[in-house]
Amino acid sequence: MLENKTYIQSFCTIQNNEIILNGESIFKSDSDLFSDFSKKAYQNFDINYPKFFKMDSLSKLAFLAAELLLKNEIDESKENNIALVFANKSSSLDTDVKYQNSISDKENYFPSPAVFVYTLPNICIGEISIKHQLKSENSFFIFDAFHSEFMTNYANVLLHTKKAEKVLCGWVEYYNEEYKAFLYLVANEGKTEHNKEIIENLYNK
Repeated sequence: MLENKTYIQSFCTIQNNEIILNGESIFKSDSDLFSDFSKKAYQNFDINYPKFFKMDSLSKLAFLAAELLLKNEIDESKENNIALVFANKSSSLDTDVKYQNSISDKENYFPSPAVFVYTLPNICIGEISIKHQLKSENSFFIFDAFHSEFMTNYANVLLHTKKAEKVLCGWVEYYNEEYKAFLYLVANEGKTEHNKEIIENLYNK
């Protein structure tokens, strides 16, 4: 029995103040801080979602990459069965540190609910799901490095078992101004075969 093939329909990388969509650089900035870079990217792509500015940096990073990949995929007239499968190394550590700093000083004790809500890495998946009204399968994994074989197998299982019609998956890492997003959309049809070797090649470009 031949294994059903799956295909990469589109992919997006965000790192070093640059956004690359399907291999083409579509936005660059000389901003020193991710907060400035993400704001300029948001404005450049004319995104209208005010809640973006309340998100933590990990969520902003994931949101921008997902927005570019999903904006032409979502059909608002129906329920879109697009699964979300993300991973990173630092979890939500960048936000965890900020929250810890807000409660560590007994003389200036001010725990922030706005920061606390982002002290889980899968909140970025929630933000994307809310924006696009996705009620599909979703998972967030923690690995020491991008695990292409695991991600490939997981996406294929979701598609082959019809748990999802498409899968948006990849790596979203942010800690202390060091960041990289590499997200890609997988489906049962397309031109670029979805396999471990191709994913690794795209990730490392």
